[in-house]
Amino acid sequence: MPRYRVNCSTMMFLVILQGAGVVLFFSWYTQLSPCDPQPSNAKVHVLLLSSWRSGSSFLGQVFSQHPSVFYLMEPSWHVWTKLQKNGARALRMAVRDLLRSVFQCDFSVMESYLPEYPNVSSLFMWSHSRALCSPPICSLTPRNQFSNQTLCLEKCGAEGLQGVEQACDSYSHVVYKDVRLFELESLYPLLQDSNLNLRIIHLVRDPRAVVRSREESAKAFMSDNAIVLEQKRIKEAEVQYQVMQEICRSHVRINERAVLKPPPFLKGRYKLVRYEDMARNPLEEINAMYQFVGLEMTTELATWIYKVTHGKGKGSIKEAFKITSRSATNVSQAWRTMLPYNKVRRIQEVCKGAMSLLGYRTVNSEKEQKRLDIDLLVPREPYQFSWLPDKTQHPNNN
Repeated sequence: MPRYRVNCSTMMFLVILQGAGVVLFFSWYTQLSPCDPQPSNAKVHVLLLSSWRSGSSFLGQVFSQHPSVFYLMEPSWHVWTKLQKNGARALRMAVRDLLRSVFQCDFSVMESYLPEYPNVSSLFMWSHSRALCSPPICSLTPRNQFSNQTLCLEKCGAEGLQGVEQACDSYSHVVYKDVRLFELESLYPLLQDSNLNLRIIHLVRDPRAVVRSREESAKAFMSDNAIVLEQKRIKEAEVQYQVMQEICRSHVRINERAVLKPPPFLKGRYKLVRYEDMARNPLEEINAMYQFVGLEMTTELATWIYKVTHGKGKGSIKEAFKITSRSATNVSQAWRTMLPYNKVRRIQEVCKGAMSLLGYRTVNSEKEQKRLDIDLLVPREPYQFSWLPDKTQHPNNN
């Protein structure tokens, strides 16, 4: 058998080459593997992603009233209001860039969309944020107490945006609600940003209930409707159905992208929540969301949640944008007795794919619609993020 002699310099070269190969392999593996766990003391960023009249204001308050949360309601409202002659597709990157900045507590980007010399009261629905009614912004509400919107409007709001940044920096969780994003792809840079620890809670609601709720405050949506429909001229009678079709398609796109073969950096960062599940089991569903983002339920929060979800009313037109004590179950079922069947049938036509994917049964007659003993909600398995095999086929969109 032939024998080979290897000198020391050759051996050293081979050892170095092997070491370099190991380093390159681990570097490659790290890039392909899911995001590493964030340090326990890292700030957590949460986006409540939903659509209009889907229970997102209530969900926002569930987070806003938590003592560890800095919350703002729909910062993207400023983008859509300032640039309202555009369509949703043209505005999504501006919305994305604004979210990236404010998630990092940099509110200088807001100055492009606010009046000269802005302060706290320049921010959309600012009094809905307990953090903006609490120190260091305002001394009205201690952090461990629930804010009162009416008192906050009277006593707070004069602080400048620098104070907002300081307040934002002082919380462990930064939570924003948004109803103006219709896909996940524009958020990919935020999910991959090492300065952010982003979690997405995707709130959906039965589109028939959404339409019933939107009709109570239809005029408030005229500008947003035009942007959703890309400024197209559409017959007035068809507008609400075309808007709902776009909203339903967006829910399908977002959910499919997050669940069917999502990119590695999205793993474990997306949670789908149905408003109806939250209405039926509020404490259980909300506690699961808290756990998802690393928050703890307190006795005070549990009591507050129970009170605001176990009232007697269904909600009135005057309460359309307010969080009041109501029967959450009655609210979720109100469309079945209040919405004409011809509208129900039309909504089911334009949202058929989304309703099937999200677990909402259709009704085939007015009689079936009004039979409240028939459950139209398909039970969902407890939330688990899992990877589907490559051979999984995507369901068709609407």
